[in-house]
Amino acid sequence: MGSYLNRQILRIVWIVLLFIGYQAATAFLSTASSLAGTNPDLAAKYIGLTLIASALLLWLFHWLYQKQLAKNNPRHFGHTPLTSKRLWQFILLFAIMFGIQLVWSQLIVHHILPSPSNQKLVDQGVMQLPLWNTIYDCIAAPYFEETIFRGFFLNFFFSKNTLVSNVLGVFVSGLIFGYLHTLSFNWTLLLYASLGWLLSFSYLYFKDIRYNIALHMLNNILGSI
Repeated sequence: MGSYLNRQILRIVWIVLLFIGYQAATAFLSTASSLAGTNPDLAAKYIGLTLIASALLLWLFHWLYQKQLAKNNPRHFGHTPLTSKRLWQFILLFAIMFGIQLVWSQLIVHHILPSPSNQKLVDQGVMQLPLWNTIYDCIAAPYFEETIFRGFFLNFFFSKNTLVSNVLGVFVSGLIFGYLHTLSFNWTLLLYASLGWLLSFSYLYFKDIRYNIALHMLNNILGSI
């Protein structure tokens, strides 16, 4: 029992540290964005820090994820080939994500719900530094978030391939994903949590994190248009 608790605590620490690393890279880019209009030279240095931090983190995330799967992989996650059936299933999941975003945007347009504060920050960064923020939000961020919230989280804490473990894993992963995007309990949390639940389901269904990353990327690209 003691060894199990120690192992779980160590896993929590690892996930927290990886999330902090991801937030640090994001903070470098946010600082570059805020300086872009007043101090371009310093902004360029922070862009450099963002690129270096992101490259190191991408390598670290990939290495740790592959190492974790090699050590314990009861669900047999890995690389599954893209068949016509999986392609249509992927398109269906993306259509559901698009539908969620569309309904939510209409609720915002008609002033039924407020615009997510997280999205306001993203939009502000894109306005200040369009190219680098768009690249980061549409490529780097989906990789980091899917590896943390789906790859590591579900593999570490809900690794048993049972109905109870799968349902709880999807629910908790999506809820944490939603809360960390809002940092409050409100209706906006439900938006991000629903996207997190869909992505968690995708990970367990396809058993290949690349499908998740692609879904997340497409969703962010759609949001940036």
